[in-house]
Amino acid sequence: MAYNQEPPAETSILKFKDQDFNSLRDHCLSRGQLFEDETFPAMASSIGQKLLQGKKLFGLEWKRPQDLSKGPPHFILESASRFDIQQGIAGDCWFLAALGSLTQNPPCLQKILIAQSFAHQYAGIFHFRFWQCGQWVEVVVDDRLPVVGKDFLFVHPRKGNQEFWPCLLEKAYAKLCGSYSHLHYGYLPDALVDLTGGVVTSVNLHTSPSNLVMAVKTAARVGSLMTCATPKGLTDEAEVMENGLVNQHAYTVTGAEQIQYRRGWEELIRLWNPWGNTEWRGRWRDGSQEWQEAGDQWKSLLYENKDNGEFWMSCQDFEENFSCLFICNQTPITLDRGNRPHERWSQMVFKNQVVLGTAAGGPRRDTQYRFSVQEHMEGNNVVVSFTIMPQSLRAEDEKFPLNFQVFKVNSQFQQFQERLPPTFFSPFRSAAQGVDYETKCNFTRFLHLSPGTYVVVPSAHGEKAEFLLRIFLKMPDSDRKLGSSFSLRTPKRSLSENDSQQSIFYRYAQQGLDIDATQLQSLLNQEFLTGPPGDMFSLDECRGIVALMDLKVDGRLDEEEFSRLWRRLVHCQ
Repeated sequence: MAYNQEPPAETSILKFKDQDFNSLRDHCLSRGQLFEDETFPAMASSIGQKLLQGKKLFGLEWKRPQDLSKGPPHFILESASRFDIQQGIAGDCWFLAALGSLTQNPPCLQKILIAQSFAHQYAGIFHFRFWQCGQWVEVVVDDRLPVVGKDFLFVHPRKGNQEFWPCLLEKAYAKLCGSYSHLHYGYLPDALVDLTGGVVTSVNLHTSPSNLVMAVKTAARVGSLMTCATPKGLTDEAEVMENGLVNQHAYTVTGAEQIQYRRGWEELIRLWNPWGNTEWRGRWRDGSQEWQEAGDQWKSLLYENKDNGEFWMSCQDFEENFSCLFICNQTPITLDRGNRPHERWSQMVFKNQVVLGTAAGGPRRDTQYRFSVQEHMEGNNVVVSFTIMPQSLRAEDEKFPLNFQVFKVNSQFQQFQERLPPTFFSPFRSAAQGVDYETKCNFTRFLHLSPGTYVVVPSAHGEKAEFLLRIFLKMPDSDRKLGSSFSLRTPKRSLSENDSQQSIFYRYAQQGLDIDATQLQSLLNQEFLTGPPGDMFSLDECRGIVALMDLKVDGRLDEEEFSRLWRRLVHCQ
């Protein structure tokens, strides 16, 4: 079966409900009309019964931003921020916490939040993009928002802030999911995946790594999204506890730091609450004695006493009060041996797959996916991730609609290239065990596997399930293999660790920030090497070097990454 060894390139954008933003907007502009979306009408059906039941919503109206704003409405002022978001009556903190984290990663945010305006070519129509099973989907909405009097039902601009991008984006996601009611309680990993197309690492905070603060800092440095959740309370409602936290509630992790305090060090985690105005009341809260005693350099760097939903707390209090931490990245981040984002992963992608349901007498095993582990490695080295197509989900389903097992293929069955026979699946053959997390839309397993050939075998609980399967395979440590790239070349001069490294970097860096493979090729060939043209670095080789040294996985080297490359150059010389 065909698959991609590397992450797929950007594919064409699917139009949700076959609605094309440009043609719809141009049609409205030509007629001097404001867009009204018939596929997600300004009616109770778009809100949904789950949110309408028990709510006194007399006088419910749908109004456009210019009718709700005290001044001219704006899509975005300056830049999008988590502080633009304030949750309404829907229990969609799981989505808003993920969105709050996304605002800290501008390149990823730009894929979702397309530039648009209330001033230029305004026609009451906006569009946003979400990731669905390996495909970016564009969703069009009109800008009519549900209100009762002057009160927004759902996400609303913060007081004194007339930025409407959070309200409109939430409406687009509600349309994608079916209604605002479908946003009422959900799973943090599902939102993280829908906003990025990444893979989520779930961290049990009761067995978290010893250096959690460093893991969070490192994940933030490579652009990972991070969210967390409090445990469920005595009721199904989210309620504020005595310590200021909200039970059964999602938060965004926005920072971590280790600071000097009294005669030692204190590890701190910074969080943001989508409610926007309810904060932690324990140690290191805003205005606390701990901040009064902290050094001025730390206060000036980290401390803000604002009622904006963001606060610091000690790492110990964080682990005691929160149940799990979710880290989302384009490739897996494993914490079993520390957070090392320089780990490289290859990826196998199987799109638009179908597995039929359980047959009489046991599960079907005619859908199989093979992969190979080449070398012994420490820690988790394989990640198997299933994402269900939305059309395979039913509202009444409470759990993921399929299961899967991973088996090692021993030598006597290696000759079966297409499909393993029924005799392979004997009652005594054990499946590989790993660490799972499961939501309604995503099922991921982290595995530590020895070298060999393996097969993934899914089975559906119902009649059938359509899905995307991604298998991530950890690659060997790239640093060990760098030496051969340089041994064939003759350096112009002897290098040292600090030999004008900074000045050379800035001579070639784009806008003084980073270098790509083309600039690295010029740098290496002009600064370091002599010899005939055939002995120079090719562009493909420089792309490979960038890929090996690129911690942020953005196709470029910043000064810190170039410094790491420099040390390898010196060593290889």
